[in-house]
Amino acid sequence: MIKLAQLILALSILILLHEGGHFFFAKLFGIRVEKFYMFFDWKFSLFKFKPKNSDTEYGIGWIPLGGYCKISGMIDESFDTEQMKRPAQPWEFRTKPAWQRLLVMIGGVLVNFLLALFIYSMILFYWGETYIPVKDMTLGMKFNQEAKSYGFKDGDILIGTDKRAFKDFSADLYRDISEAKRVDIIRDGKAMSINMPGELNMLNMFKADPAFVRPLMPAVVDSVLPGTPAAKIGMKKGDKILAFNGAPIDSYNEFINQLGRRQDLLLTSKTAADSLKARTVVIAFGNDARVDTTAVTLTPDLKLGFAIQSMADLYKPVTQEYGFFESFPAGVKYGCHVLGTYIDDLKYVFTAEGAKSLGGFGTIGNLFPAEWDWYIFWRMTAFLSIILAFMNILPIPALDGGHVLFLLYEMITRRKPSEEFMIRAEYVGFGIVLLLLVVANLNDILRGLGIM
Repeated sequence: MIKLAQLILALSILILLHEGGHFFFAKLFGIRVEKFYMFFDWKFSLFKFKPKNSDTEYGIGWIPLGGYCKISGMIDESFDTEQMKRPAQPWEFRTKPAWQRLLVMIGGVLVNFLLALFIYSMILFYWGETYIPVKDMTLGMKFNQEAKSYGFKDGDILIGTDKRAFKDFSADLYRDISEAKRVDIIRDGKAMSINMPGELNMLNMFKADPAFVRPLMPAVVDSVLPGTPAAKIGMKKGDKILAFNGAPIDSYNEFINQLGRRQDLLLTSKTAADSLKARTVVIAFGNDARVDTTAVTLTPDLKLGFAIQSMADLYKPVTQEYGFFESFPAGVKYGCHVLGTYIDDLKYVFTAEGAKSLGGFGTIGNLFPAEWDWYIFWRMTAFLSIILAFMNILPIPALDGGHVLFLLYEMITRRKPSEEFMIRAEYVGFGIVLLLLVVANLNDILRGLGIM
């Protein structure tokens, strides 16, 4: 419920301000706005009112999939063709100069983009930027077999690539490695470099199980939850996991890998006995004074019931603070970087794996934490604002970018596309958007059912 509340609040802010951008420019140029709605009001609305001497009806619809600003004399998602058959009026969108209509159409995108930059700036001003430098992760990294085929070894400390030094462990690190011709590391205290092809598929690096690279985490118990399998077998703080069903455990990463294999067995279980067998494992653990080896039955979600130290416990985070005026150029730089990397990663959408990675409202909702955290909330709101701005400016009819495309055509050729063409284009664009929504949310459903 907390995730849902954060999602609805974030989308409400973004939708309200996006439509407010269209509304502002429409009113600025004397264009009548018939309806201004948060969410869609198909058949009925939850709330509506029309101020005295106003041409605009304000309201809240019941379908939380967006919002709209119905502008007089414009072919939009309302498909109000009857209005277009009547004589054009001076307050209508269609009678205004092309440059004014262009500003009306980009108003929403402009507001969303500026909002994202403003939020990022205020995040940097209020919270600063806290991260753990990759070079300070002295335990090094854990690599999968693909990474090891290029020459990486578990425990290597990543320094940078032929392009730049690594900053923190994030998507940027994966992106840099995927594009690198050379990766600089420290191995056993010695600096060295690994040659790379420079054209790895970043999506595959992420989705690999285990992933291409992860920070190496020691398999040392920091705390044991009471009443759990770990507590029942006598596991204590400071114990180290040594083996899992006879397989040596050199890190917490490897322990998680072994649990993943049990998860595969659990998913194929057909009977209660099969499930019990998949959950029953032999764990070896201990310290310098003792080693215990015992069979234990994991919880139904394959938990043993212990926790390890967090990254912040293992390494000292670095915080870079920004003054009020310093935060704005830093926020703009960061926001433009987010947009640039998002656009760069779109190439993966046109692959089979990329299409499967598309997510709908469930995926977006899961980006928010289960507990309310204003820092993460505003980061996600800024990110969604940038995505909303970019997606809306795509040259797809029914989106703002489609209208912009036709307006640019008109400004260049001095010829307006016919109303019949615009209506047909709107239907096509609406169909494309609807198809994308269906595919994205169907992916969420299939992932939830464990099919994908």
